[in-house]
Amino acid sequence: MTRPHGYARYRLDGCRCYVCGWAVAQYNDARDHAMRRGTWQPWTSAELVRVHLRNLQDCGMGLRRIAALAGVDRKRLQAVLRGRPERGTPPQEKVRPALAASVLAVEPTLENLAPSTPISPLGTRRRVQALVAVGWPQQHLAAHLGMAPGNFGQMLARDHVLVRRALEVRAMYDALWRADPAEHGASPGGITRARAYAAERDWAPPAAWDDDRIDDPEAFPDWTGKCGTPEGFWAHRYITASACQPCRNAFNSEQRGRHARRSTS
Repeated sequence: MTRPHGYARYRLDGCRCYVCGWAVAQYNDARDHAMRRGTWQPWTSAELVRVHLRNLQDCGMGLRRIAALAGVDRKRLQAVLRGRPERGTPPQEKVRPALAASVLAVEPTLENLAPSTPISPLGTRRRVQALVAVGWPQQHLAAHLGMAPGNFGQMLARDHVLVRRALEVRAMYDALWRADPAEHGASPGGITRARAYAAERDWAPPAAWDDDRIDDPEAFPDWTGKCGTPEGFWAHRYITASACQPCRNAFNSEQRGRHARRSTS
C-alpha cells in the first residue's frame, strides 16, 4: 500500500516532493520551538498504551480493528504488545505521543466492536421490556427487527446478544419509545395485554430509565423520581405500584438507623 505524502513518506520512502518537504519543515519547526520552551517530548511510556490495548481486547476487539480505528499500522501495535519475536526484540518501552493519543482515544463502544461480538444482553432486554411496558406487543417488536416471534423470545432468554442485534434493538427503542403503538397497527387488546404482561413482571417503562445508564448493570429504574431513597418508598404508593428493591433497601436501612438511635438514647 502506498504511504500518503507527508513526514513518514519523506523519512521512510525518500520522497522529496513539495508536500513531503513541507511536512518535514513543519515538524522540524514545531520541534525546535518545543525544545526552546522545554516541552519537547519525542517519546512516552508504552505501558499505558499496552494496558489499554489489553483492555480493548478483553472487550472483544481484535488488534486489526483497533489499528484501523486508531489509524495506525497493526504491526506497530503488535510491537507494543509482544515485541518482534522474529527479531528477538521485547515489547516496546516507549512510543510516540501521537500513537499513544490515537490508541487511547479508541473506546470499546458498540459501534467500535465487531458486529458478531457477543455482549451482555442487559441493555437489550431493558429496552425491549420498556417498550412492552408502554404497550408494544412483542410480536410487533419482532416484526420491526425482521425476526420470528420465537426467535425474538430466544434472543431475550440468552445469556448474550450479538453487537449487531444490540444496535438494531437500540435503534428500534430510539424510534419507538415515544410512538403510539396504535398508530403502528397494534390493536387495543394487544396494547392492553402488553402493558399487563409488563406490569406483572415489574418491567420499567422508558421514562424510568436514564438513557446514559440503561446499559449499566449498577443502574436501576427510577419509577418515582426518588427511587433509591426512603422518600421513594412512600412515593411508590402514589403510582399504585409496589416499592422497587432500591427503595425497599433505603427504607429498611433508615428504619434500622432509627432503631439503633433509639436503643442508644
